[in-house]
Amino acid sequence: MLKQLLSGALALCAAAAQAANPLFPQLYTADPAVLVDGGRVYLYAGRDEAPVGGKDYVMHEWRVFSSCDMAHWQDHGVPLKAKTFAWAKGRAWASDVAKRNGKYWFYSTVEHATVPGFAIGVAVSDSPTGPFVDALGKALVTNDMTKQTDIAWDDIDPAIFVDDDGQAWLYWGNTVMKYVKLKPTMTELDGPIQVVAAERFTEASYLHKHAGTYYLSYSRDFPEETVYMTGPSATGPWTPRGVLMNRNEGVNTVHHAVFDFNGRSYIVYHNGKLPGGGEFRRSVAVEELRYKPDGTIEAPIAQTTAGPAANPSPACRP
Repeated sequence: MLKQLLSGALALCAAAAQAANPLFPQLYTADPAVLVDGGRVYLYAGRDEAPVGGKDYVMHEWRVFSSCDMAHWQDHGVPLKAKTFAWAKGRAWASDVAKRNGKYWFYSTVEHATVPGFAIGVAVSDSPTGPFVDALGKALVTNDMTKQTDIAWDDIDPAIFVDDDGQAWLYWGNTVMKYVKLKPTMTELDGPIQVVAAERFTEASYLHKHAGTYYLSYSRDFPEETVYMTGPSATGPWTPRGVLMNRNEGVNTVHHAVFDFNGRSYIVYHNGKLPGGGEFRRSVAVEELRYKPDGTIEAPIAQTTAGPAANPSPACRP
């Protein structure tokens, strides 16, 4: 009997070790962002705190995790909260992170306390795990700065991209995709806000570069699917390439980020596959992403429970 119990326990442990997705079973997490630095992957996510049966997104803080091999993740806790921004009412929605000039810049969605609607804030830290502090003392983008729609949530989901020449670009939006050039300070707009004509755009725009090609991906329709376009520069012109990831089951959103690590490429996203999960209790997962010889992506990318194989980085710093 004891032998059978031990065998069963070992089998359960082996199964658990293989089931890499969702990545953080101890928490409900959403809206992943990624920074690769020092041979280590840093993954930032908002924490879903809605109760069972909740009908709204309850999000007060962001969490940060890191990995040297894409298989084992260290929890570094809370690098900042929505209330890190004194001018914000709350709502720790989607974010993105970049490194420039030896500092780490965190661009986030929060609800503004005095300007009606959502806004984009920017925080800064000397470490990828924080703590982050408000870098500007006010919002970088507020709802009254963009007049393309009359909704309160059209300035959400910031995606920060720093090109090889050091130029930073910020993409964001809901219903209308917007972008702007940033000054070297990373806290000032460098020119007017521009609009991208993206087919059936909903939200979650994301810009990355691979082998000289620029990839602009985003969530389309609602419930959302992830699609992408390619272009010769950070501002296009863009050629639609099709679906990158299909819709979730039971969760309307599928917010993503794409990155390279230790010779392989990956996509992080969220679904509702943790026990008790759903629309307001989401879970972050990851898959390997592969490019074809012509530069397009092998897609649609399937969601798996196993996730990608381990990829230990010899350059990973302790």
